Amino acid sequence: MSHDEAAHEGHAHDPSAKLVRMANQIGLFFASQREEVRVAGIAEHIRKFWEPRMRNQIFAHLDAGGEGIDPLVKKALESLREKA
Repeated sequence: MSHDEAAHEGHAHDPSAKLVRMANQIGLFFASQREEVRVAGIAEHIRKFWEPRMRNQIFAHLDAGGEGIDPLVKKALESLREKA
């Protein structure tokens, strides 16, 4: 098992790691847009397509420091939470 595989295995048991990866992938989808469009697009996608349980879990991860979350994704999550 390579170091990368071992590192990935360690995150397999952390439910937040999957959500962080998913949120960052959404951020990458909007990468070609201006920052304000990216932030709004990320927030809207998460609002529309993530279950409340998933949103609450990523917000809890954000409150715990938000390790691994892209800075613009953090901005989007914070704006989403403000509107909730």
